[in-house]
Amino acid sequence: MSAPDLEAPLNYSDSAASIRFTVGETFRNECRILSSHLAELWSTTDNKLRQSLYTVCQEWFRVSSQKTSSPDLVAVYLEEFRSIGSQLLQMVVNIADENGNTALHYSVSHSNFTIVKLLLDTGVCDVDHQNKAGYTPVMLTPLASAETDEDLEVVKALLTLGNVNLSASQGGQTALMLGVSHGRSDMVKVLLECGADVNLAADDGETALIIACQVGNVEIVKLLVSHPDCDVERTDKAGNSALSIVLDSAHSEIAEVLQAHTEPRRPCPSTDTGRRRLIVNKYGGQKTHSSAHSLRSEQ
Repeated sequence: MSAPDLEAPLNYSDSAASIRFTVGETFRNECRILSSHLAELWSTTDNKLRQSLYTVCQEWFRVSSQKTSSPDLVAVYLEEFRSIGSQLLQMVVNIADENGNTALHYSVSHSNFTIVKLLLDTGVCDVDHQNKAGYTPVMLTPLASAETDEDLEVVKALLTLGNVNLSASQGGQTALMLGVSHGRSDMVKVLLECGADVNLAADDGETALIIACQVGNVEIVKLLVSHPDCDVERTDKAGNSALSIVLDSAHSEIAEVLQAHTEPRRPCPSTDTGRRRLIVNKYGGQKTHSSAHSLRSEQ
């Protein structure tokens, strides 16, 4: 079935031309069909109904989930869904593709925060929906670029609505750990302000602080240890603490920061150099876990 018709009449003003988008009647009819059969939608064997679902899903992801998606067009589609029925709106907004990603996953990943706000403003957006890798839109936020104050406000709204302490099913990393491993001090600060648990550990026992020491980011280390609940002496499953990781490295400034926050001060366990080489290979100069939360959206 062809894509819906979009009418774009030009309304000229003194300064510029503006475009008003409308949803085509073909697409509107497909939405009405879905709205009348929501209860049976996922178990139906009716080919016509399945085709309607496919058409609506494909068009929704085309409109909402591209790097170049238009907020104005997304707003028109959301209003169309709402006018047909609130249950249809909720279904479409939260529908996931074959990778388990929703429009919110893609919008966060593309740093399309105007669209993120539109989705949140519907009041029906599942901000804690996990994709097949176990990542929620909240967990992808540290990887996005909030370039304006308005973007940052949307980020804070998303983090407030969602669970900032959920961990990914692959590796057990949290949003805070992702922010730390990618050197995003701005996002780390916001996450801590929004209630991120500074002491949560991934499957290997590594905390955000241990990861910050592995990548050698003194700014983030200072942010983490300044949190009143930060456990500086916690160790990973290999027995390494944040301090033991940096003592034999070139990160003397980090070691001084950690020692200033360690009570009582005492000698640190010796560090296995083989493990230190592993740490360097794991984090040195590259973003970690990029494949786990990689998003693909059909262009």
